[in-house]
Amino acid sequence: MPLRAVLWDIDDTLFDYSGSDRAGALRHLRAEGLLAAYGGEEAALTRWRAAMETEFARFLAGELGFLDHRRERARTFLGVALSDAEADAWFAKYITHYEASWVLFPDSAPALTALAPLVRQAVLSNSSVANQERKLTRLGIRTHFEAVLCADELGHAKPAPEAFHGACAALGLGPEEVVYVGDRLDIDALGARDAGLGAVWLDRTGAGGELPAGVRRITSLAELPELLHGVIGFGAPSTIR
Repeated sequence: MPLRAVLWDIDDTLFDYSGSDRAGALRHLRAEGLLAAYGGEEAALTRWRAAMETEFARFLAGELGFLDHRRERARTFLGVALSDAEADAWFAKYITHYEASWVLFPDSAPALTALAPLVRQAVLSNSSVANQERKLTRLGIRTHFEAVLCADELGHAKPAPEAFHGACAALGLGPEEVVYVGDRLDIDALGARDAGLGAVWLDRTGAGGELPAGVRRITSLAELPELLHGVIGFGAPSTIR
């Protein structure tokens, strides 16, 4: 069956989340006078990322809402009790610095534009719809996607098959008609493969290693249009909606 749609991950695939988060966190912690208190830049960033990973995992597990996970990130990082209002205010200052650092990877917009005449495009993200809608709009690429599908509304997070199947159902397509593109081999590529979608792993860091069966690997989105033409195959133009 021909390929009819590409589902995209956002963070660290199209959008440089890691770079933006690092820059935003450093600016925030420096402005708050906290870098020395937490051992300097790298130690503070390690603590920052650990707090994020811990509390975001709780969000994905359904233990916390998206706003609550942000409050818990503030409390976990600082190691102090904060009211909701205090946590919101502290985290909001980080968000200001973080959003000022937002940037697409240079290969993102060209890849989206190249695929636009050929195939439908949508987003599947382990975040919240409101957060990712805002991000895509601010970054100037929201119009490329007919749908933004996220864990908070789907009720399932990648790599659960239900997340991928829910996104396919929202597009009115079968998994075999959809390819997923993401930067995580475990969560994105293997999750998509195991759910019956085509799987493309964007290995931006060049991690390499043995490639699992059923997964295609690229190191730049510039490689994606040719891969989809030559390996997975588009349907005839007249069949693409």
